[in-house]
Amino acid sequence: MRSLALLILRLTVGSLIAGHGAQKLFGSFQGPGIEQASGMMESLGYRPGRPWAMAASWSELGGGILTALGLLNPLGPLCAMCVMVTATFKAHAGKPVWVTHGGAELPLTNMAAASAITLAGPGNISMDRLLGIKLPWWFNVLAFGTAAAVTYAGIESSNRAQQAQPQSPPSRIAAPSGGEAHLQTEAVRPEQPHVVTEGS
Repeated sequence: MRSLALLILRLTVGSLIAGHGAQKLFGSFQGPGIEQASGMMESLGYRPGRPWAMAASWSELGGGILTALGLLNPLGPLCAMCVMVTATFKAHAGKPVWVTHGGAELPLTNMAAASAITLAGPGNISMDRLLGIKLPWWFNVLAFGTAAAVTYAGIESSNRAQQAQPQSPPSRIAAPSGGEAHLQTEAVRPEQPHVVTEGS
């Protein structure tokens, strides 16, 4: 029963994660495609966006397929977890946890499932069992350390890129008849005599 339970978990989580990767890479299942995925990564501070989008999408697609097949465990769940950690700390940061509020409910659930598969193994109904594959413990440790380091470096790099991005300060326009001034974010032409920029 344990192996059957792991099979159900692997097939469900792995196929859904792989589907997310296919959406981003190929636009499958009414997905955004790689161009929109690249723009999304740019907006999160991952620049240039296309290489990061390719890496994230292939991690989802490849990791999902490996997880569903129970092949080369724990590489599949680790690839999936890298993307889920990134989504949690970048796309859903600062929001309530529930998905109805844009929170990290879904990636957290995926991470929990991927962690369970990593720790329990793929079970007897898996390609690893069929082919007699068992990765050595040192390789698993190396894979985990590499995945954690790359994910952390990516998040830190995107945070620095967002902090370094110049932002245009709003300009305060004096009301012509003594009324309350209002803000505008557009560039102000120098010939306008009533402009007072904030901070000046």
